[in-house]
Amino acid sequence: MSENHYFKFTNAVVIAPLLSVLAIWTVFWLELRSKTNFNDFGIYPKTISGLKGILFSPFVHGSVEHLYNNTIPLAVLMAALFYFYRKHAWKVLLLGVLLSGAITWAIGRPSYHIGASGVIYLLASFVFFKGIFTKYYRLIALSLVVVFIYGSMLWYIFPVKDGISWEGHLGGFLSGLALAFLIKSKMPAAKKYDWEKDDYVEEDDAFLQHFDENGNFIESIAEDDLPEANKPVKITYHFKEAPKNKKPET
Repeated sequence: MSENHYFKFTNAVVIAPLLSVLAIWTVFWLELRSKTNFNDFGIYPKTISGLKGILFSPFVHGSVEHLYNNTIPLAVLMAALFYFYRKHAWKVLLLGVLLSGAITWAIGRPSYHIGASGVIYLLASFVFFKGIFTKYYRLIALSLVVVFIYGSMLWYIFPVKDGISWEGHLGGFLSGLALAFLIKSKMPAAKKYDWEKDDYVEEDDAFLQHFDENGNFIESIAEDDLPEANKPVKITYHFKEAPKNKKPET
């Protein structure tokens, strides 16, 4: 599989983030419009009624600030998932939401846990660890970008601030790590330079011919010493002079 085939832009790279952002903002708008609190659709740990929150809690937010803080990371990480791991994107989302929600339900405090932050931690964790596990240079670079932009989120998988569901963050983080390890992804073949190929002949390399056996630069190379394929092409031009006594046409 080539890089061009693996890293291929599709409509899902734009549509999936757009729909996810539109969904959470629409639910919040419906709350305001109907003057209803949808917190009951959050995860309430260790209760049967709280299980429905595993599916619905990512769409529910407590305030505009909460919604805004989740919007940009969700869109960016969703686009990264569908561009770099498009074959596994839906599997990661579905299994990740179920697993992270189940962890939150199992370990959470007796309160409603709402918001898309668990999904954000899921995506950030999966993209980071998957890039490291594949050892593929472009995906490792993506992992480093995720650390640079969202590395500070790591602190919030611990109970460092009141009012934040660190259990949901921890559930998303652990789910992303587990899926990055369990989901196998076939990487594209790494590009090989001429000197890495099995049929490479050092004597035929036009660049290396400018250096002697000790690595010293040779200012000029005799044309006869060049391989036939690297010899310059000679082009001879023929022209015919116009008769000197010929008068120009008017």
